[in-house]
Amino acid sequence: MLDINEREDGWVDVTWKVPVRQNKTVDVTPVLPDFLKQLGPGSERQVPGARVVYNSYHAGGLSLTGSTITVSGLAGIPMDVLLRITLSDGTEHSAMLRSGNVSFTIPEKATRTELAVSYWQMGTIHILEGFDHLLFLLTLLLIVNGIWPLLKTITAFTIAHSLTLAFATLGLVHIPPVPTEAVISLSIMMLAVEVVHKNQGQLTLSERFPWLVAFTFGLVHGLGFAGALSEIGIPADEVPLTLLMFNVGVETGQIIFVLAVSLLLAGLHRIHSHSALTLARATPYAIGGLAAFWTIERTVSALNV
Repeated sequence: MLDINEREDGWVDVTWKVPVRQNKTVDVTPVLPDFLKQLGPGSERQVPGARVVYNSYHAGGLSLTGSTITVSGLAGIPMDVLLRITLSDGTEHSAMLRSGNVSFTIPEKATRTELAVSYWQMGTIHILEGFDHLLFLLTLLLIVNGIWPLLKTITAFTIAHSLTLAFATLGLVHIPPVPTEAVISLSIMMLAVEVVHKNQGQLTLSERFPWLVAFTFGLVHGLGFAGALSEIGIPADEVPLTLLMFNVGVETGQIIFVLAVSLLLAGLHRIHSHSALTLARATPYAIGGLAAFWTIERTVSALNV
């Protein structure tokens, strides 16, 4: 994450959070405009899985508007950098930098259309890169039979996470992110157990009332989406638009994933029904094991907070 805050006194505060993998900092570096001058030493600290560097620069009376921010070293590596910029007049910009799109030029003022497209893209990317959310959707697909029940179940999940996403973003609900993530992984583990019971011929609660289970756990997943949106940041004067488009992006990614998995499962059934059955029976054990590990890891982390 690269956070740039332009102050009214002519200084620019920069926070650079870079991942640490195998005890080595990933070799990516922010490239700032030449007119920014660092007049003193910065500071840094280690956090789990990352190094956070803090620096302040003097802008020499110039504005960041119109300048370009680049992250070098991104080309060819599977890594995204969330860029968040706050200008001295309160204008906020967000962008996701990655291989093939390593730079962002700060516009005079983003149009509402540009803002809408940007938050739609970030919502779509977030769900498609959110492995835990995707595993939850996958377990729902393994439980629900039929297009109409699946549609009702996904709709219930959508309504639920949309509600808590809105409430949390508007400040009406606040739950710390670490316990939220622990409950999300617990929801995946519980659904994986339900899939195993279904495969054994038992009539489970999730099979009888999948929409109710999806709605209940969807409320928690919405808090996870809200945590991601709070990290991105939203312009204070465009809260309804950005909230709506981020949520639409999440739904877009969700639809893409559900369609892709449904087509894959249908294809496996057509090609080799025995292989499809074996895969369907083995999958919940793999999902449940991973979710159990996450639950323990995140619970320990929550208790240490």
